[in-house]
Order: sequence, then structure tokens, then C-alpha cells
Amino acid sequence: MSTAPRRTPKAAAGTGSLHPRNRHQGRYDFARLAAADDELATLVTLNAHGEPSIDFSDAAAVKALNRALLKDSYGISGWDIPPAYLCPPIPGRADYVHCLADLLADSNRKKIPRGKGIQVLDVGVGANCIYPLIGHSEYGWQFVGSDINPASLANAQAILDANPGLSGAISLRLQGSPAAIFKGIVTDGDWFDLSLCNPPFHASLAEAGAGTQRKWQNLGKQEPGRESAALNFGGQEAELWCAGGEESFIKRMVKESAQIPTRIFWFSTLVSKSASLPGIYAALKQAGVQDSKTVTMNQGQKQSRLVAWTFLNPVQQAAWAKLRWQARN
Repeated sequence: MSTAPRRTPKAAAGTGSLHPRNRHQGRYDFARLAAADDELATLVTLNAHGEPSIDFSDAAAVKALNRALLKDSYGISGWDIPPAYLCPPIPGRADYVHCLADLLADSNRKKIPRGKGIQVLDVGVGANCIYPLIGHSEYGWQFVGSDINPASLANAQAILDANPGLSGAISLRLQGSPAAIFKGIVTDGDWFDLSLCNPPFHASLAEAGAGTQRKWQNLGKQEPGRESAALNFGGQEAELWCAGGEESFIKRMVKESAQIPTRIFWFSTLVSKSASLPGIYAALKQAGVQDSKTVTMNQGQKQSRLVAWTFLNPVQQAAWAKLRWQARN
């Protein structure tokens, strides 16, 4: 490892709106989306303002909306998730992918590396497989998705099987140790340009339940009964919480990343709570990263951020870009 001076975390100001390359600007075109999904067509009604919309507290409606968005915007067929699994908001997930593309461009003379030569690891791919679907569609990147839940991987594989063109672009790996993140997934033959992760951000099941209540209230609904406690976006335990919450999980991720410093150019993760950042920055400093960046993302009233870090010094970064990106373009 180089002894070059370490850089402090950088923050990029958010714009208050979706990324400029995000396909989901403005309001949903429900007439167009209904044409892409028969079930959604039956669930679109006029809201209080007389405009076409759906009941965003209805899990079936939200899932149908996602399926229509993936079909209409990315050409994905047969997308589905089991009941009570995490149903991701597509626009926000797309923003993370586009911000990562910008991160690569910053290391590549402002040009986004595209195509199958770019290898990306999705830590916790989930049953929805959302990041690989968007990332491959937008940039042609190759993905490996890891998860600790065999049922999640089985569902993700069913989505891939429904789209034959994805068979060589996205592969799945089972993480056999719930305590591990990269160990057992990243092999000696792997070289990833990016890793991404949407970590569980609650510290306990009770905290996750309280978060569900707040979201119901934000949707103008009464507190759900026990039989409907899974909100429209759902989520299994491992998707929603872990001991210590997101800060603890990300600190473990940083510590593990230091064990494979040259296998991944940019490690990254979403961070939902700004209060988690000081602890994460301290972990990055302790791990000895060469550079780190914080990018703020805004989707409507929701704000999140991604934190990315690399152990490659400037000379190593330039060599990586020249060998893996510029030599192919």
C-alpha cells in the first residue's frame, strides 16, 4: 500500500431533485404505465385532484407500479416479488446507479465506462434484484448479486430467467455466513469496479415497526393492524434491521473491505441517517482508505446519501482506469 497522504471525505451537494439521467423525472404517466401492465390498469383511479393515481398504501398497487416501470423504462418482463418482501422505489434506486456512474466518470476523464467490461457487486441483492436490472439496462454493466437468503436469490433468479438477455449479464451468489459481507463472495479471480449496498438501517425489529407506523401516518392512514403490518414496500427482517443498525453494518463493511483493498476500485453504500456519518467516517479513517466521497441524493421530500471509498492511491487508480476502462474504449 502507498503511504501517500489520505484525503478527507468529500461531500457533493444535492440538487433537490432526481439525477439528470434518471428516467423517472416528474409525475408518473399512469396512462402509459397502465398500458404496460394489465394489473396496474385495474388499480389506477382518480385522486382527490381528479388526476390518475394509485393508492400508495396498497402493496399490490405499488408492486404493479414497479412492474410497469421496469417494463416501460428498462424492458424487464415478469418482475415479481413474494408477499412481504421489500418493494423498492424505482426512482431512488436508479439515482444510486447514476451517481455511481458519475463516480466512475470522475476517475475516467469524465467519461462513464460502459459495457460488459465493468463488473459490479451488489451486496444484498434481495428478491427484487433491482440494482442489477437498472445498472445493466442503463450502462451494460455486468453484475454479481449476493444475499444471505436462498429464497431471495431464487426469486431474483426467476426474474433473470424471465429475461433471457440477462442470463450472461447478472449472476447470483449465496452468502453462507450471515456475519460476513465480502468474505466468501469476492474470490481471488474477481476484480470489481464498484460495489454497492442498501444496508438494513434499523437497529431492532421494534425500531423497524416504529418506522412502519411513521410511514403509514405520512400516507395519511391509520396505524395498520397486526395482519397488515407489512407496509406497501414490505421487507423481511434482514432487509430492514440488524443489530446496531446501518452504522454498525457499514462499519463492518468498511473493516472487511480493508481485507480486499485492491479487489474493488470503489466500495459504496447507501446511508439513510445523517447521524451515522461521523461513525462511518471514523471507520474509514481507521481502515486507511486513500479517498472517500459522500454524495447527497434527494427524491421529493426524502434525502439520503451514498458514501464511497477506495484503497487505491492515485497511481493505482490511473493504472486501473487505463487497463480496464480506457483500453476498451
